Amino acid sequence: MQILFVASEVGPWSKTGGLGDVAGALPRALAERGNEVVVVTPRHGSIDPRAAGLQPVRTALHVRGEPVALWVKRGPAPVYFVEHPHLFGSRRGLYGDGGRDHPDNAERFAFLTRAALALPGALGLRPRILHLNDWQCGLGPWLLRHEHARDPALAGARTVFTIHNLAYQGLFPKQVLPALGLPWEVFRYEAMEFFDQLSFMKAGLAFADALTTVSPTYAREILTPEGGASLDALLRHRARDLHGILNGIDVHAWDPARDPHLPAHFTPGELAGKAACKAALQREVGLPARPDVPLVGLVTRLAEQKGIDLVAAALPALLARDVQVVLLGSGDAAYEEAFARAARERPDRVAARIGFDEGLAHRIEAGADLFLMPSRFEPCGLNQMYSLRYGTVPVVRAVGGLADTVEDFDGFTRGTGFRFSEYTPQALLTATRRALDVFRDRRAWRGLVERGMAEDNSWERSAARYEALYRTLAP
Repeated sequence: MQILFVASEVGPWSKTGGLGDVAGALPRALAERGNEVVVVTPRHGSIDPRAAGLQPVRTALHVRGEPVALWVKRGPAPVYFVEHPHLFGSRRGLYGDGGRDHPDNAERFAFLTRAALALPGALGLRPRILHLNDWQCGLGPWLLRHEHARDPALAGARTVFTIHNLAYQGLFPKQVLPALGLPWEVFRYEAMEFFDQLSFMKAGLAFADALTTVSPTYAREILTPEGGASLDALLRHRARDLHGILNGIDVHAWDPARDPHLPAHFTPGELAGKAACKAALQREVGLPARPDVPLVGLVTRLAEQKGIDLVAAALPALLARDVQVVLLGSGDAAYEEAFARAARERPDRVAARIGFDEGLAHRIEAGADLFLMPSRFEPCGLNQMYSLRYGTVPVVRAVGGLADTVEDFDGFTRGTGFRFSEYTPQALLTATRRALDVFRDRRAWRGLVERGMAEDNSWERSAARYEALYRTLAP
């Protein structure tokens, strides 16, 4: 089956979160199953074509009469990078700079979507599925029906629209409609109007043939007023078309037996390397190198969605135990300062690295004993799956994909981590203390580690589910 996969970011070339990871890994997994997958994404200003090994493509691609240049990265699922010097090439931030969105994001991503829809005709492709991701591609289903209804390259194509995070909806003033080339008739409640604004997310939800999101539990949560971000009524209307398909992880990039970022390697049957990774991590971040002390890791955005307010509130009580904490992340300036201050005040217990470092993220996953993810909401989450694979026991709030991937320890021989439900510092503390108590029981802890490492969170299973969905749409 030929699939056109469109995303505003594709790892490793551009990534701000889980969308980039998915767009980098899922197309490859689909290609490994025998599908012909083509990926389309912008050539953001942060992508150096030469350094990335991109090749220019000669083609007669046009968007609303404007010629469009392309680059390609060849591979099992080739990635085509749409060039536009003003809309993409001149920007360092993918969606904004200095904490503010680019003011022309509506024009930028309407352009990307139109370029993606024009690509099959320019390259001689005949995709049966257009897989469109998040609000940036939300206009795609409507544009396919109304601007490409007679395009032979897209004849019979069906659309899949994936919600990676419903909280980000692509909302713009209605006055942008003429500049986007959209008729005013789309600005109605049944289409793209959302509280007197234009919503790209709502466009995708209203017009796509099938909807997916990134975990089964999140698919149920977004049907409720509490989790639906004011789109729950539309989602309930389309509930039969909504599918929760759990994300996978790249088991080649995240493999404790081969990870080039680690000072030592390990497997479920031979964990000596994990102890070496813990000692090396403690030394790297300036904590006392003690094998007996539980080391708690966090790699996260410092934002309330990630439950960082719970961590900050619970930290003093947590540090009353003999425990170490290492944090890597950036975000809200108040939380950056709070954790930096905790590290200054308790250098024997807390290490905080503000920013992002891919190698250190891997080393925290490998060297920590526990990993905290107390998210307010979490569509899927990847770090808990990295933790399981690296023998680091997750402590999670039972929401979204965290609930789908972490089984609570039953006190005996079942479970892969520790879960809590209430969104309170005390609930997080109770779950973490329970984990710290079990840490002292080396036999029980070894069982938790081994069960977690045995979990299959690869993309193979998820890709098979997407493929099955595609075939129901375009048999």
